Formats: sequence, C-alpha cells, structure tokens
Amino acid sequence: MHLKRIVVVGTGLAGLRATEALRREGYQGALYLIGDEKDLPYDRPPLSKQVLTGAMAPEKATFRSRDHFDELGVELRLGQRATGLDLQRQVIRTDEEAIPYDGLIIATGASAQQLPAATGREGVHVVRTLDDAVALRNALTRRPRVVVVGAGFIGAEVASSARALGLDTTVVEARPTPLARAVGERMGRACARLHRDHGTRLICGARVSEVVGHRRVEGVRVTDGRLLPADVLVVGIGAAPDTDWLRGSGVPTGNGVLCDSTLNAGHPAVYAAGDVASWPNLLFGERMRCEQWTNAADQGVHVARNLLANRSHASSFTGANYFWSDQYGVRIQFVGTPHAEQVDIVDGNEDEARFVAYYRAQSRIVGALAVNSPRRFFEARRLVEQQIPWDQAVRAARTA
Repeated sequence: MHLKRIVVVGTGLAGLRATEALRREGYQGALYLIGDEKDLPYDRPPLSKQVLTGAMAPEKATFRSRDHFDELGVELRLGQRATGLDLQRQVIRTDEEAIPYDGLIIATGASAQQLPAATGREGVHVVRTLDDAVALRNALTRRPRVVVVGAGFIGAEVASSARALGLDTTVVEARPTPLARAVGERMGRACARLHRDHGTRLICGARVSEVVGHRRVEGVRVTDGRLLPADVLVVGIGAAPDTDWLRGSGVPTGNGVLCDSTLNAGHPAVYAAGDVASWPNLLFGERMRCEQWTNAADQGVHVARNLLANRSHASSFTGANYFWSDQYGVRIQFVGTPHAEQVDIVDGNEDEARFVAYYRAQSRIVGALAVNSPRRFFEARRLVEQQIPWDQAVRAARTA
C-alpha cells in the first residue's frame, strides 16, 4: 500500500505522537492534523493540577510551537470538528471542508460527561480541555465553596488542587469506594483516605438528586437528603469516547473504536489510538480502552508504524496500562489490570501514605499499585510487563 496522503484526526497526545512518528519513520507524503480545538496540541495532566493552582501558566502546557509543524510539513486544521467519514471514497468531512486520504489515524480522544441536573447553570465546570481548566482556575480565585461530583482521578486531582488553595471542598462519589474501577475495591479505600487526611469531605454511595440555584449553582442535594452548599460545581464523572462522527461510516464502535490487537479499525488504511481506541490487549487477555498519558503516547507511535508497514507485518500493541496521579502531594502509580483474584501489600502499610501492592490473576502478577514509592514501582512495572509468576514476584519484593 503506497500512501500519498495521511490524515490524523485528533490533536491530543496520540495524534501528535502519530504525526511526529510518521515523519520520523520516513513518510514524505502529504500529512494533515485535524482537531476541533483552536489550540496547538497541549499536555492534559497539568490541567487538573498545576494550571488550577496557578503553578503553571496555561500557555506552558503547549507541547510544540507552530514552527515545529511547519518544519515537519504538517497541514494543521485547528478548530475544525470531524463530522463524518466516507470509507468507500476515503474522505474525512469536517464542519468546514472535505479532506481525502489514503491513510487515516483516528485519535479523537474522549469528551467529559455532563451532569444532566446541572445543565444551563453558571458555576458548573468540567476539566477536559485547556479552556475548561482556565475557566475553573478563574472561578477558584473567587474563594468559592467547591463540590466535586465524581472521585475518579480527575475529581480527586481537582479536589486536591482546591484544598491546596485553601478552599472548602466536598467530593461526592456514587460508588461505595472511589477508584474501584481503576485500582480495585481494597486499594480504592486506601486512596480514599487521602481526601479525609487533607480536609476534604468525601461522601460515597450517594448521587446528586438536585442542583440548587436558578441561574447559578448555589448547592447540591444528594440522595441521602443532605444539601451541600456550593458556589462552584465540578463534574468529574468520566469521559465518553468521541465516536459520534463515525456513525454510519462502517468503522466498528462501542465504547470507542473497536480495533484488533494491532489497533487496526477494520479497514487496511484505518487505525485508532489513544483514549478512543478499544483493543484486545494480549498482555492481559482482555479488551481495554485506556485514558492514560503513556498509553496515548505509545499507541500514537505504534499506529504510525503499522500504517506505514504492509498490513501483514503490523504488530500487536501490548501496553502495560501505566498511569499516575498526583493528589495532596502524594504520587500514585499503577500498572496492569485491577481485575485480580488477590491483592497483597508487599512493602509498606496501607494505613500510611507509602506502600506497594501487587495484584494476582491465576499464577502471575498482573498489576501493581505504588503510593509514594517510585523506586519500588519501577521494578513492579517490569514484573508485570514480563508476566513474572506470582510467587517469584512476591518473594523478590519482600526480600528487596
């Protein structure tokens, strides 16, 4: 397959890394990068942390200058939303033009889910884009009472940033245990202690039943009847993959773009990467869709190489699902899958903010969580990636 025009849809980290990798791998044809935001590609992790607290100026989050893309010979289409895909004619439609391609990388990411009860009121925020972070940062300078709905990583990081600014902060989580999907029930309870230890009120097993206030949010009523005063309401209840524009195209979707193990999306010239890609991860024997920085970066490079290779030479992507989160001055790191039959603390104590836990499925280590233990985590990550037997992994950890 000789490629003369490649289009990358999505200007997040996966799209950026794919674009750069294509040039690095020797592709010299026309190259387009399309994104619905007007900003140049930027780093998302600081949005809920340094940007909110004022430790980082918003413009410092930008990855590359415009000159960088000029040097690469990339045609930027910023502020253009992809609206449709014609697989037969090989054309991407945006809200401004139609762009033909003979190679396509879908990296449209995910969008923050909204809270229907809060629709249309001032003082309601999400944190997904740079504009979102700037708007919330400006709101926090007014010293508001903050309620965060959702105790996932984004919600927890926003709460941490609000507390760092000395703000009255409450987190409402619908599940009995925060972070259970990401790290499992037991370790979710251990991470939940960080909120209480740093003065954040954490209410679990409750949903928002009403948002009080006519034009502007004044409070939140939860299902146990409590009314929580609020001047700012931050919604952090997850993100949905951006696949609506693919409806009717023939690209298989369902909680993301449904790819094979090589990240191919059902057509020889179409691949997906980053938050939007769902693929069978052979390392763990399960289908995954990961919203992590490292996954997006690695998949972007991987799909660029696979697209340029002959289809029969495309390789499977076996990412280790590594991610980290900084909360209340504590570094939380995870690798692998939380779907385990056993979780053991192999170093430290979960009652303290420093420990390492290993996750077992069948007879091998499949995951590891480290809290304020970066050196020990480095070894744990290697064990997971190399599929080391459980007994061997635990023995090595406890004799280190």
